[in-house]
Amino acid sequence: MTPPDSDFATDPQPTTPARVWATMQRGNARFVGGTPKHPRQDVETRATLANLQTPRAALFGCSDSRLAAEIIFDLGLGDLFVVRNAGQVVSDSALGSLEYAVEVLGVSLIVVLGHDSCGAVRAAIDSQLPGAAPLPGHIRGLVDQIVPAISQLSPERDAEGALVAEPDAGAVGKAHLRATVGKLLESSEIISAAVADGRLGIVGANYRLAEGRAVAHVSIGDL
Repeated sequence: MTPPDSDFATDPQPTTPARVWATMQRGNARFVGGTPKHPRQDVETRATLANLQTPRAALFGCSDSRLAAEIIFDLGLGDLFVVRNAGQVVSDSALGSLEYAVEVLGVSLIVVLGHDSCGAVRAAIDSQLPGAAPLPGHIRGLVDQIVPAISQLSPERDAEGALVAEPDAGAVGKAHLRATVGKLLESSEIISAAVADGRLGIVGANYRLAEGRAVAHVSIGDL
């Protein structure tokens, strides 16, 4: 059994989805408690990884500056394959990157990480309120992918198509998190096949900014 305080440096064979996630949870607990190890961040590790990477998990998260993945989970160089964009919305580039992590790098786990007080979620809600101004540039295309989660929770709209009542932003964020996990499975045969084969698990987690804790809300596969 993996020791309670182990990480990817001291437990070099956490290959099952459940074991990888348990290791990440222990790292997050150290971060929350203010006792991080900062593993695998030394010169020797950097040199060892120069020609080869073998990450244990891929993380698909929001680009928010407060979600530094390796810090949150107290991991080091070479441990996570990280893909991020604002609002963790599924795109061709995100899918291709995650498929590379699964098919080529052989990760056992994908963590989809959202968070409270998400600016992209807030922008999506604001875009559906009465009198909302058009979003500039490519921001609209990104935010529009979060809108279905709003409609799921607050379907009632006025004659102009605006929301009658503003939904809770936290609830919208969690609904979007669940939808993102579902869309990964629906959009990628590589990811869905790996889950069906038992080689891959997916965790949808929400990060609490003030507390520092990543709380799982969705789990797919052998977890």
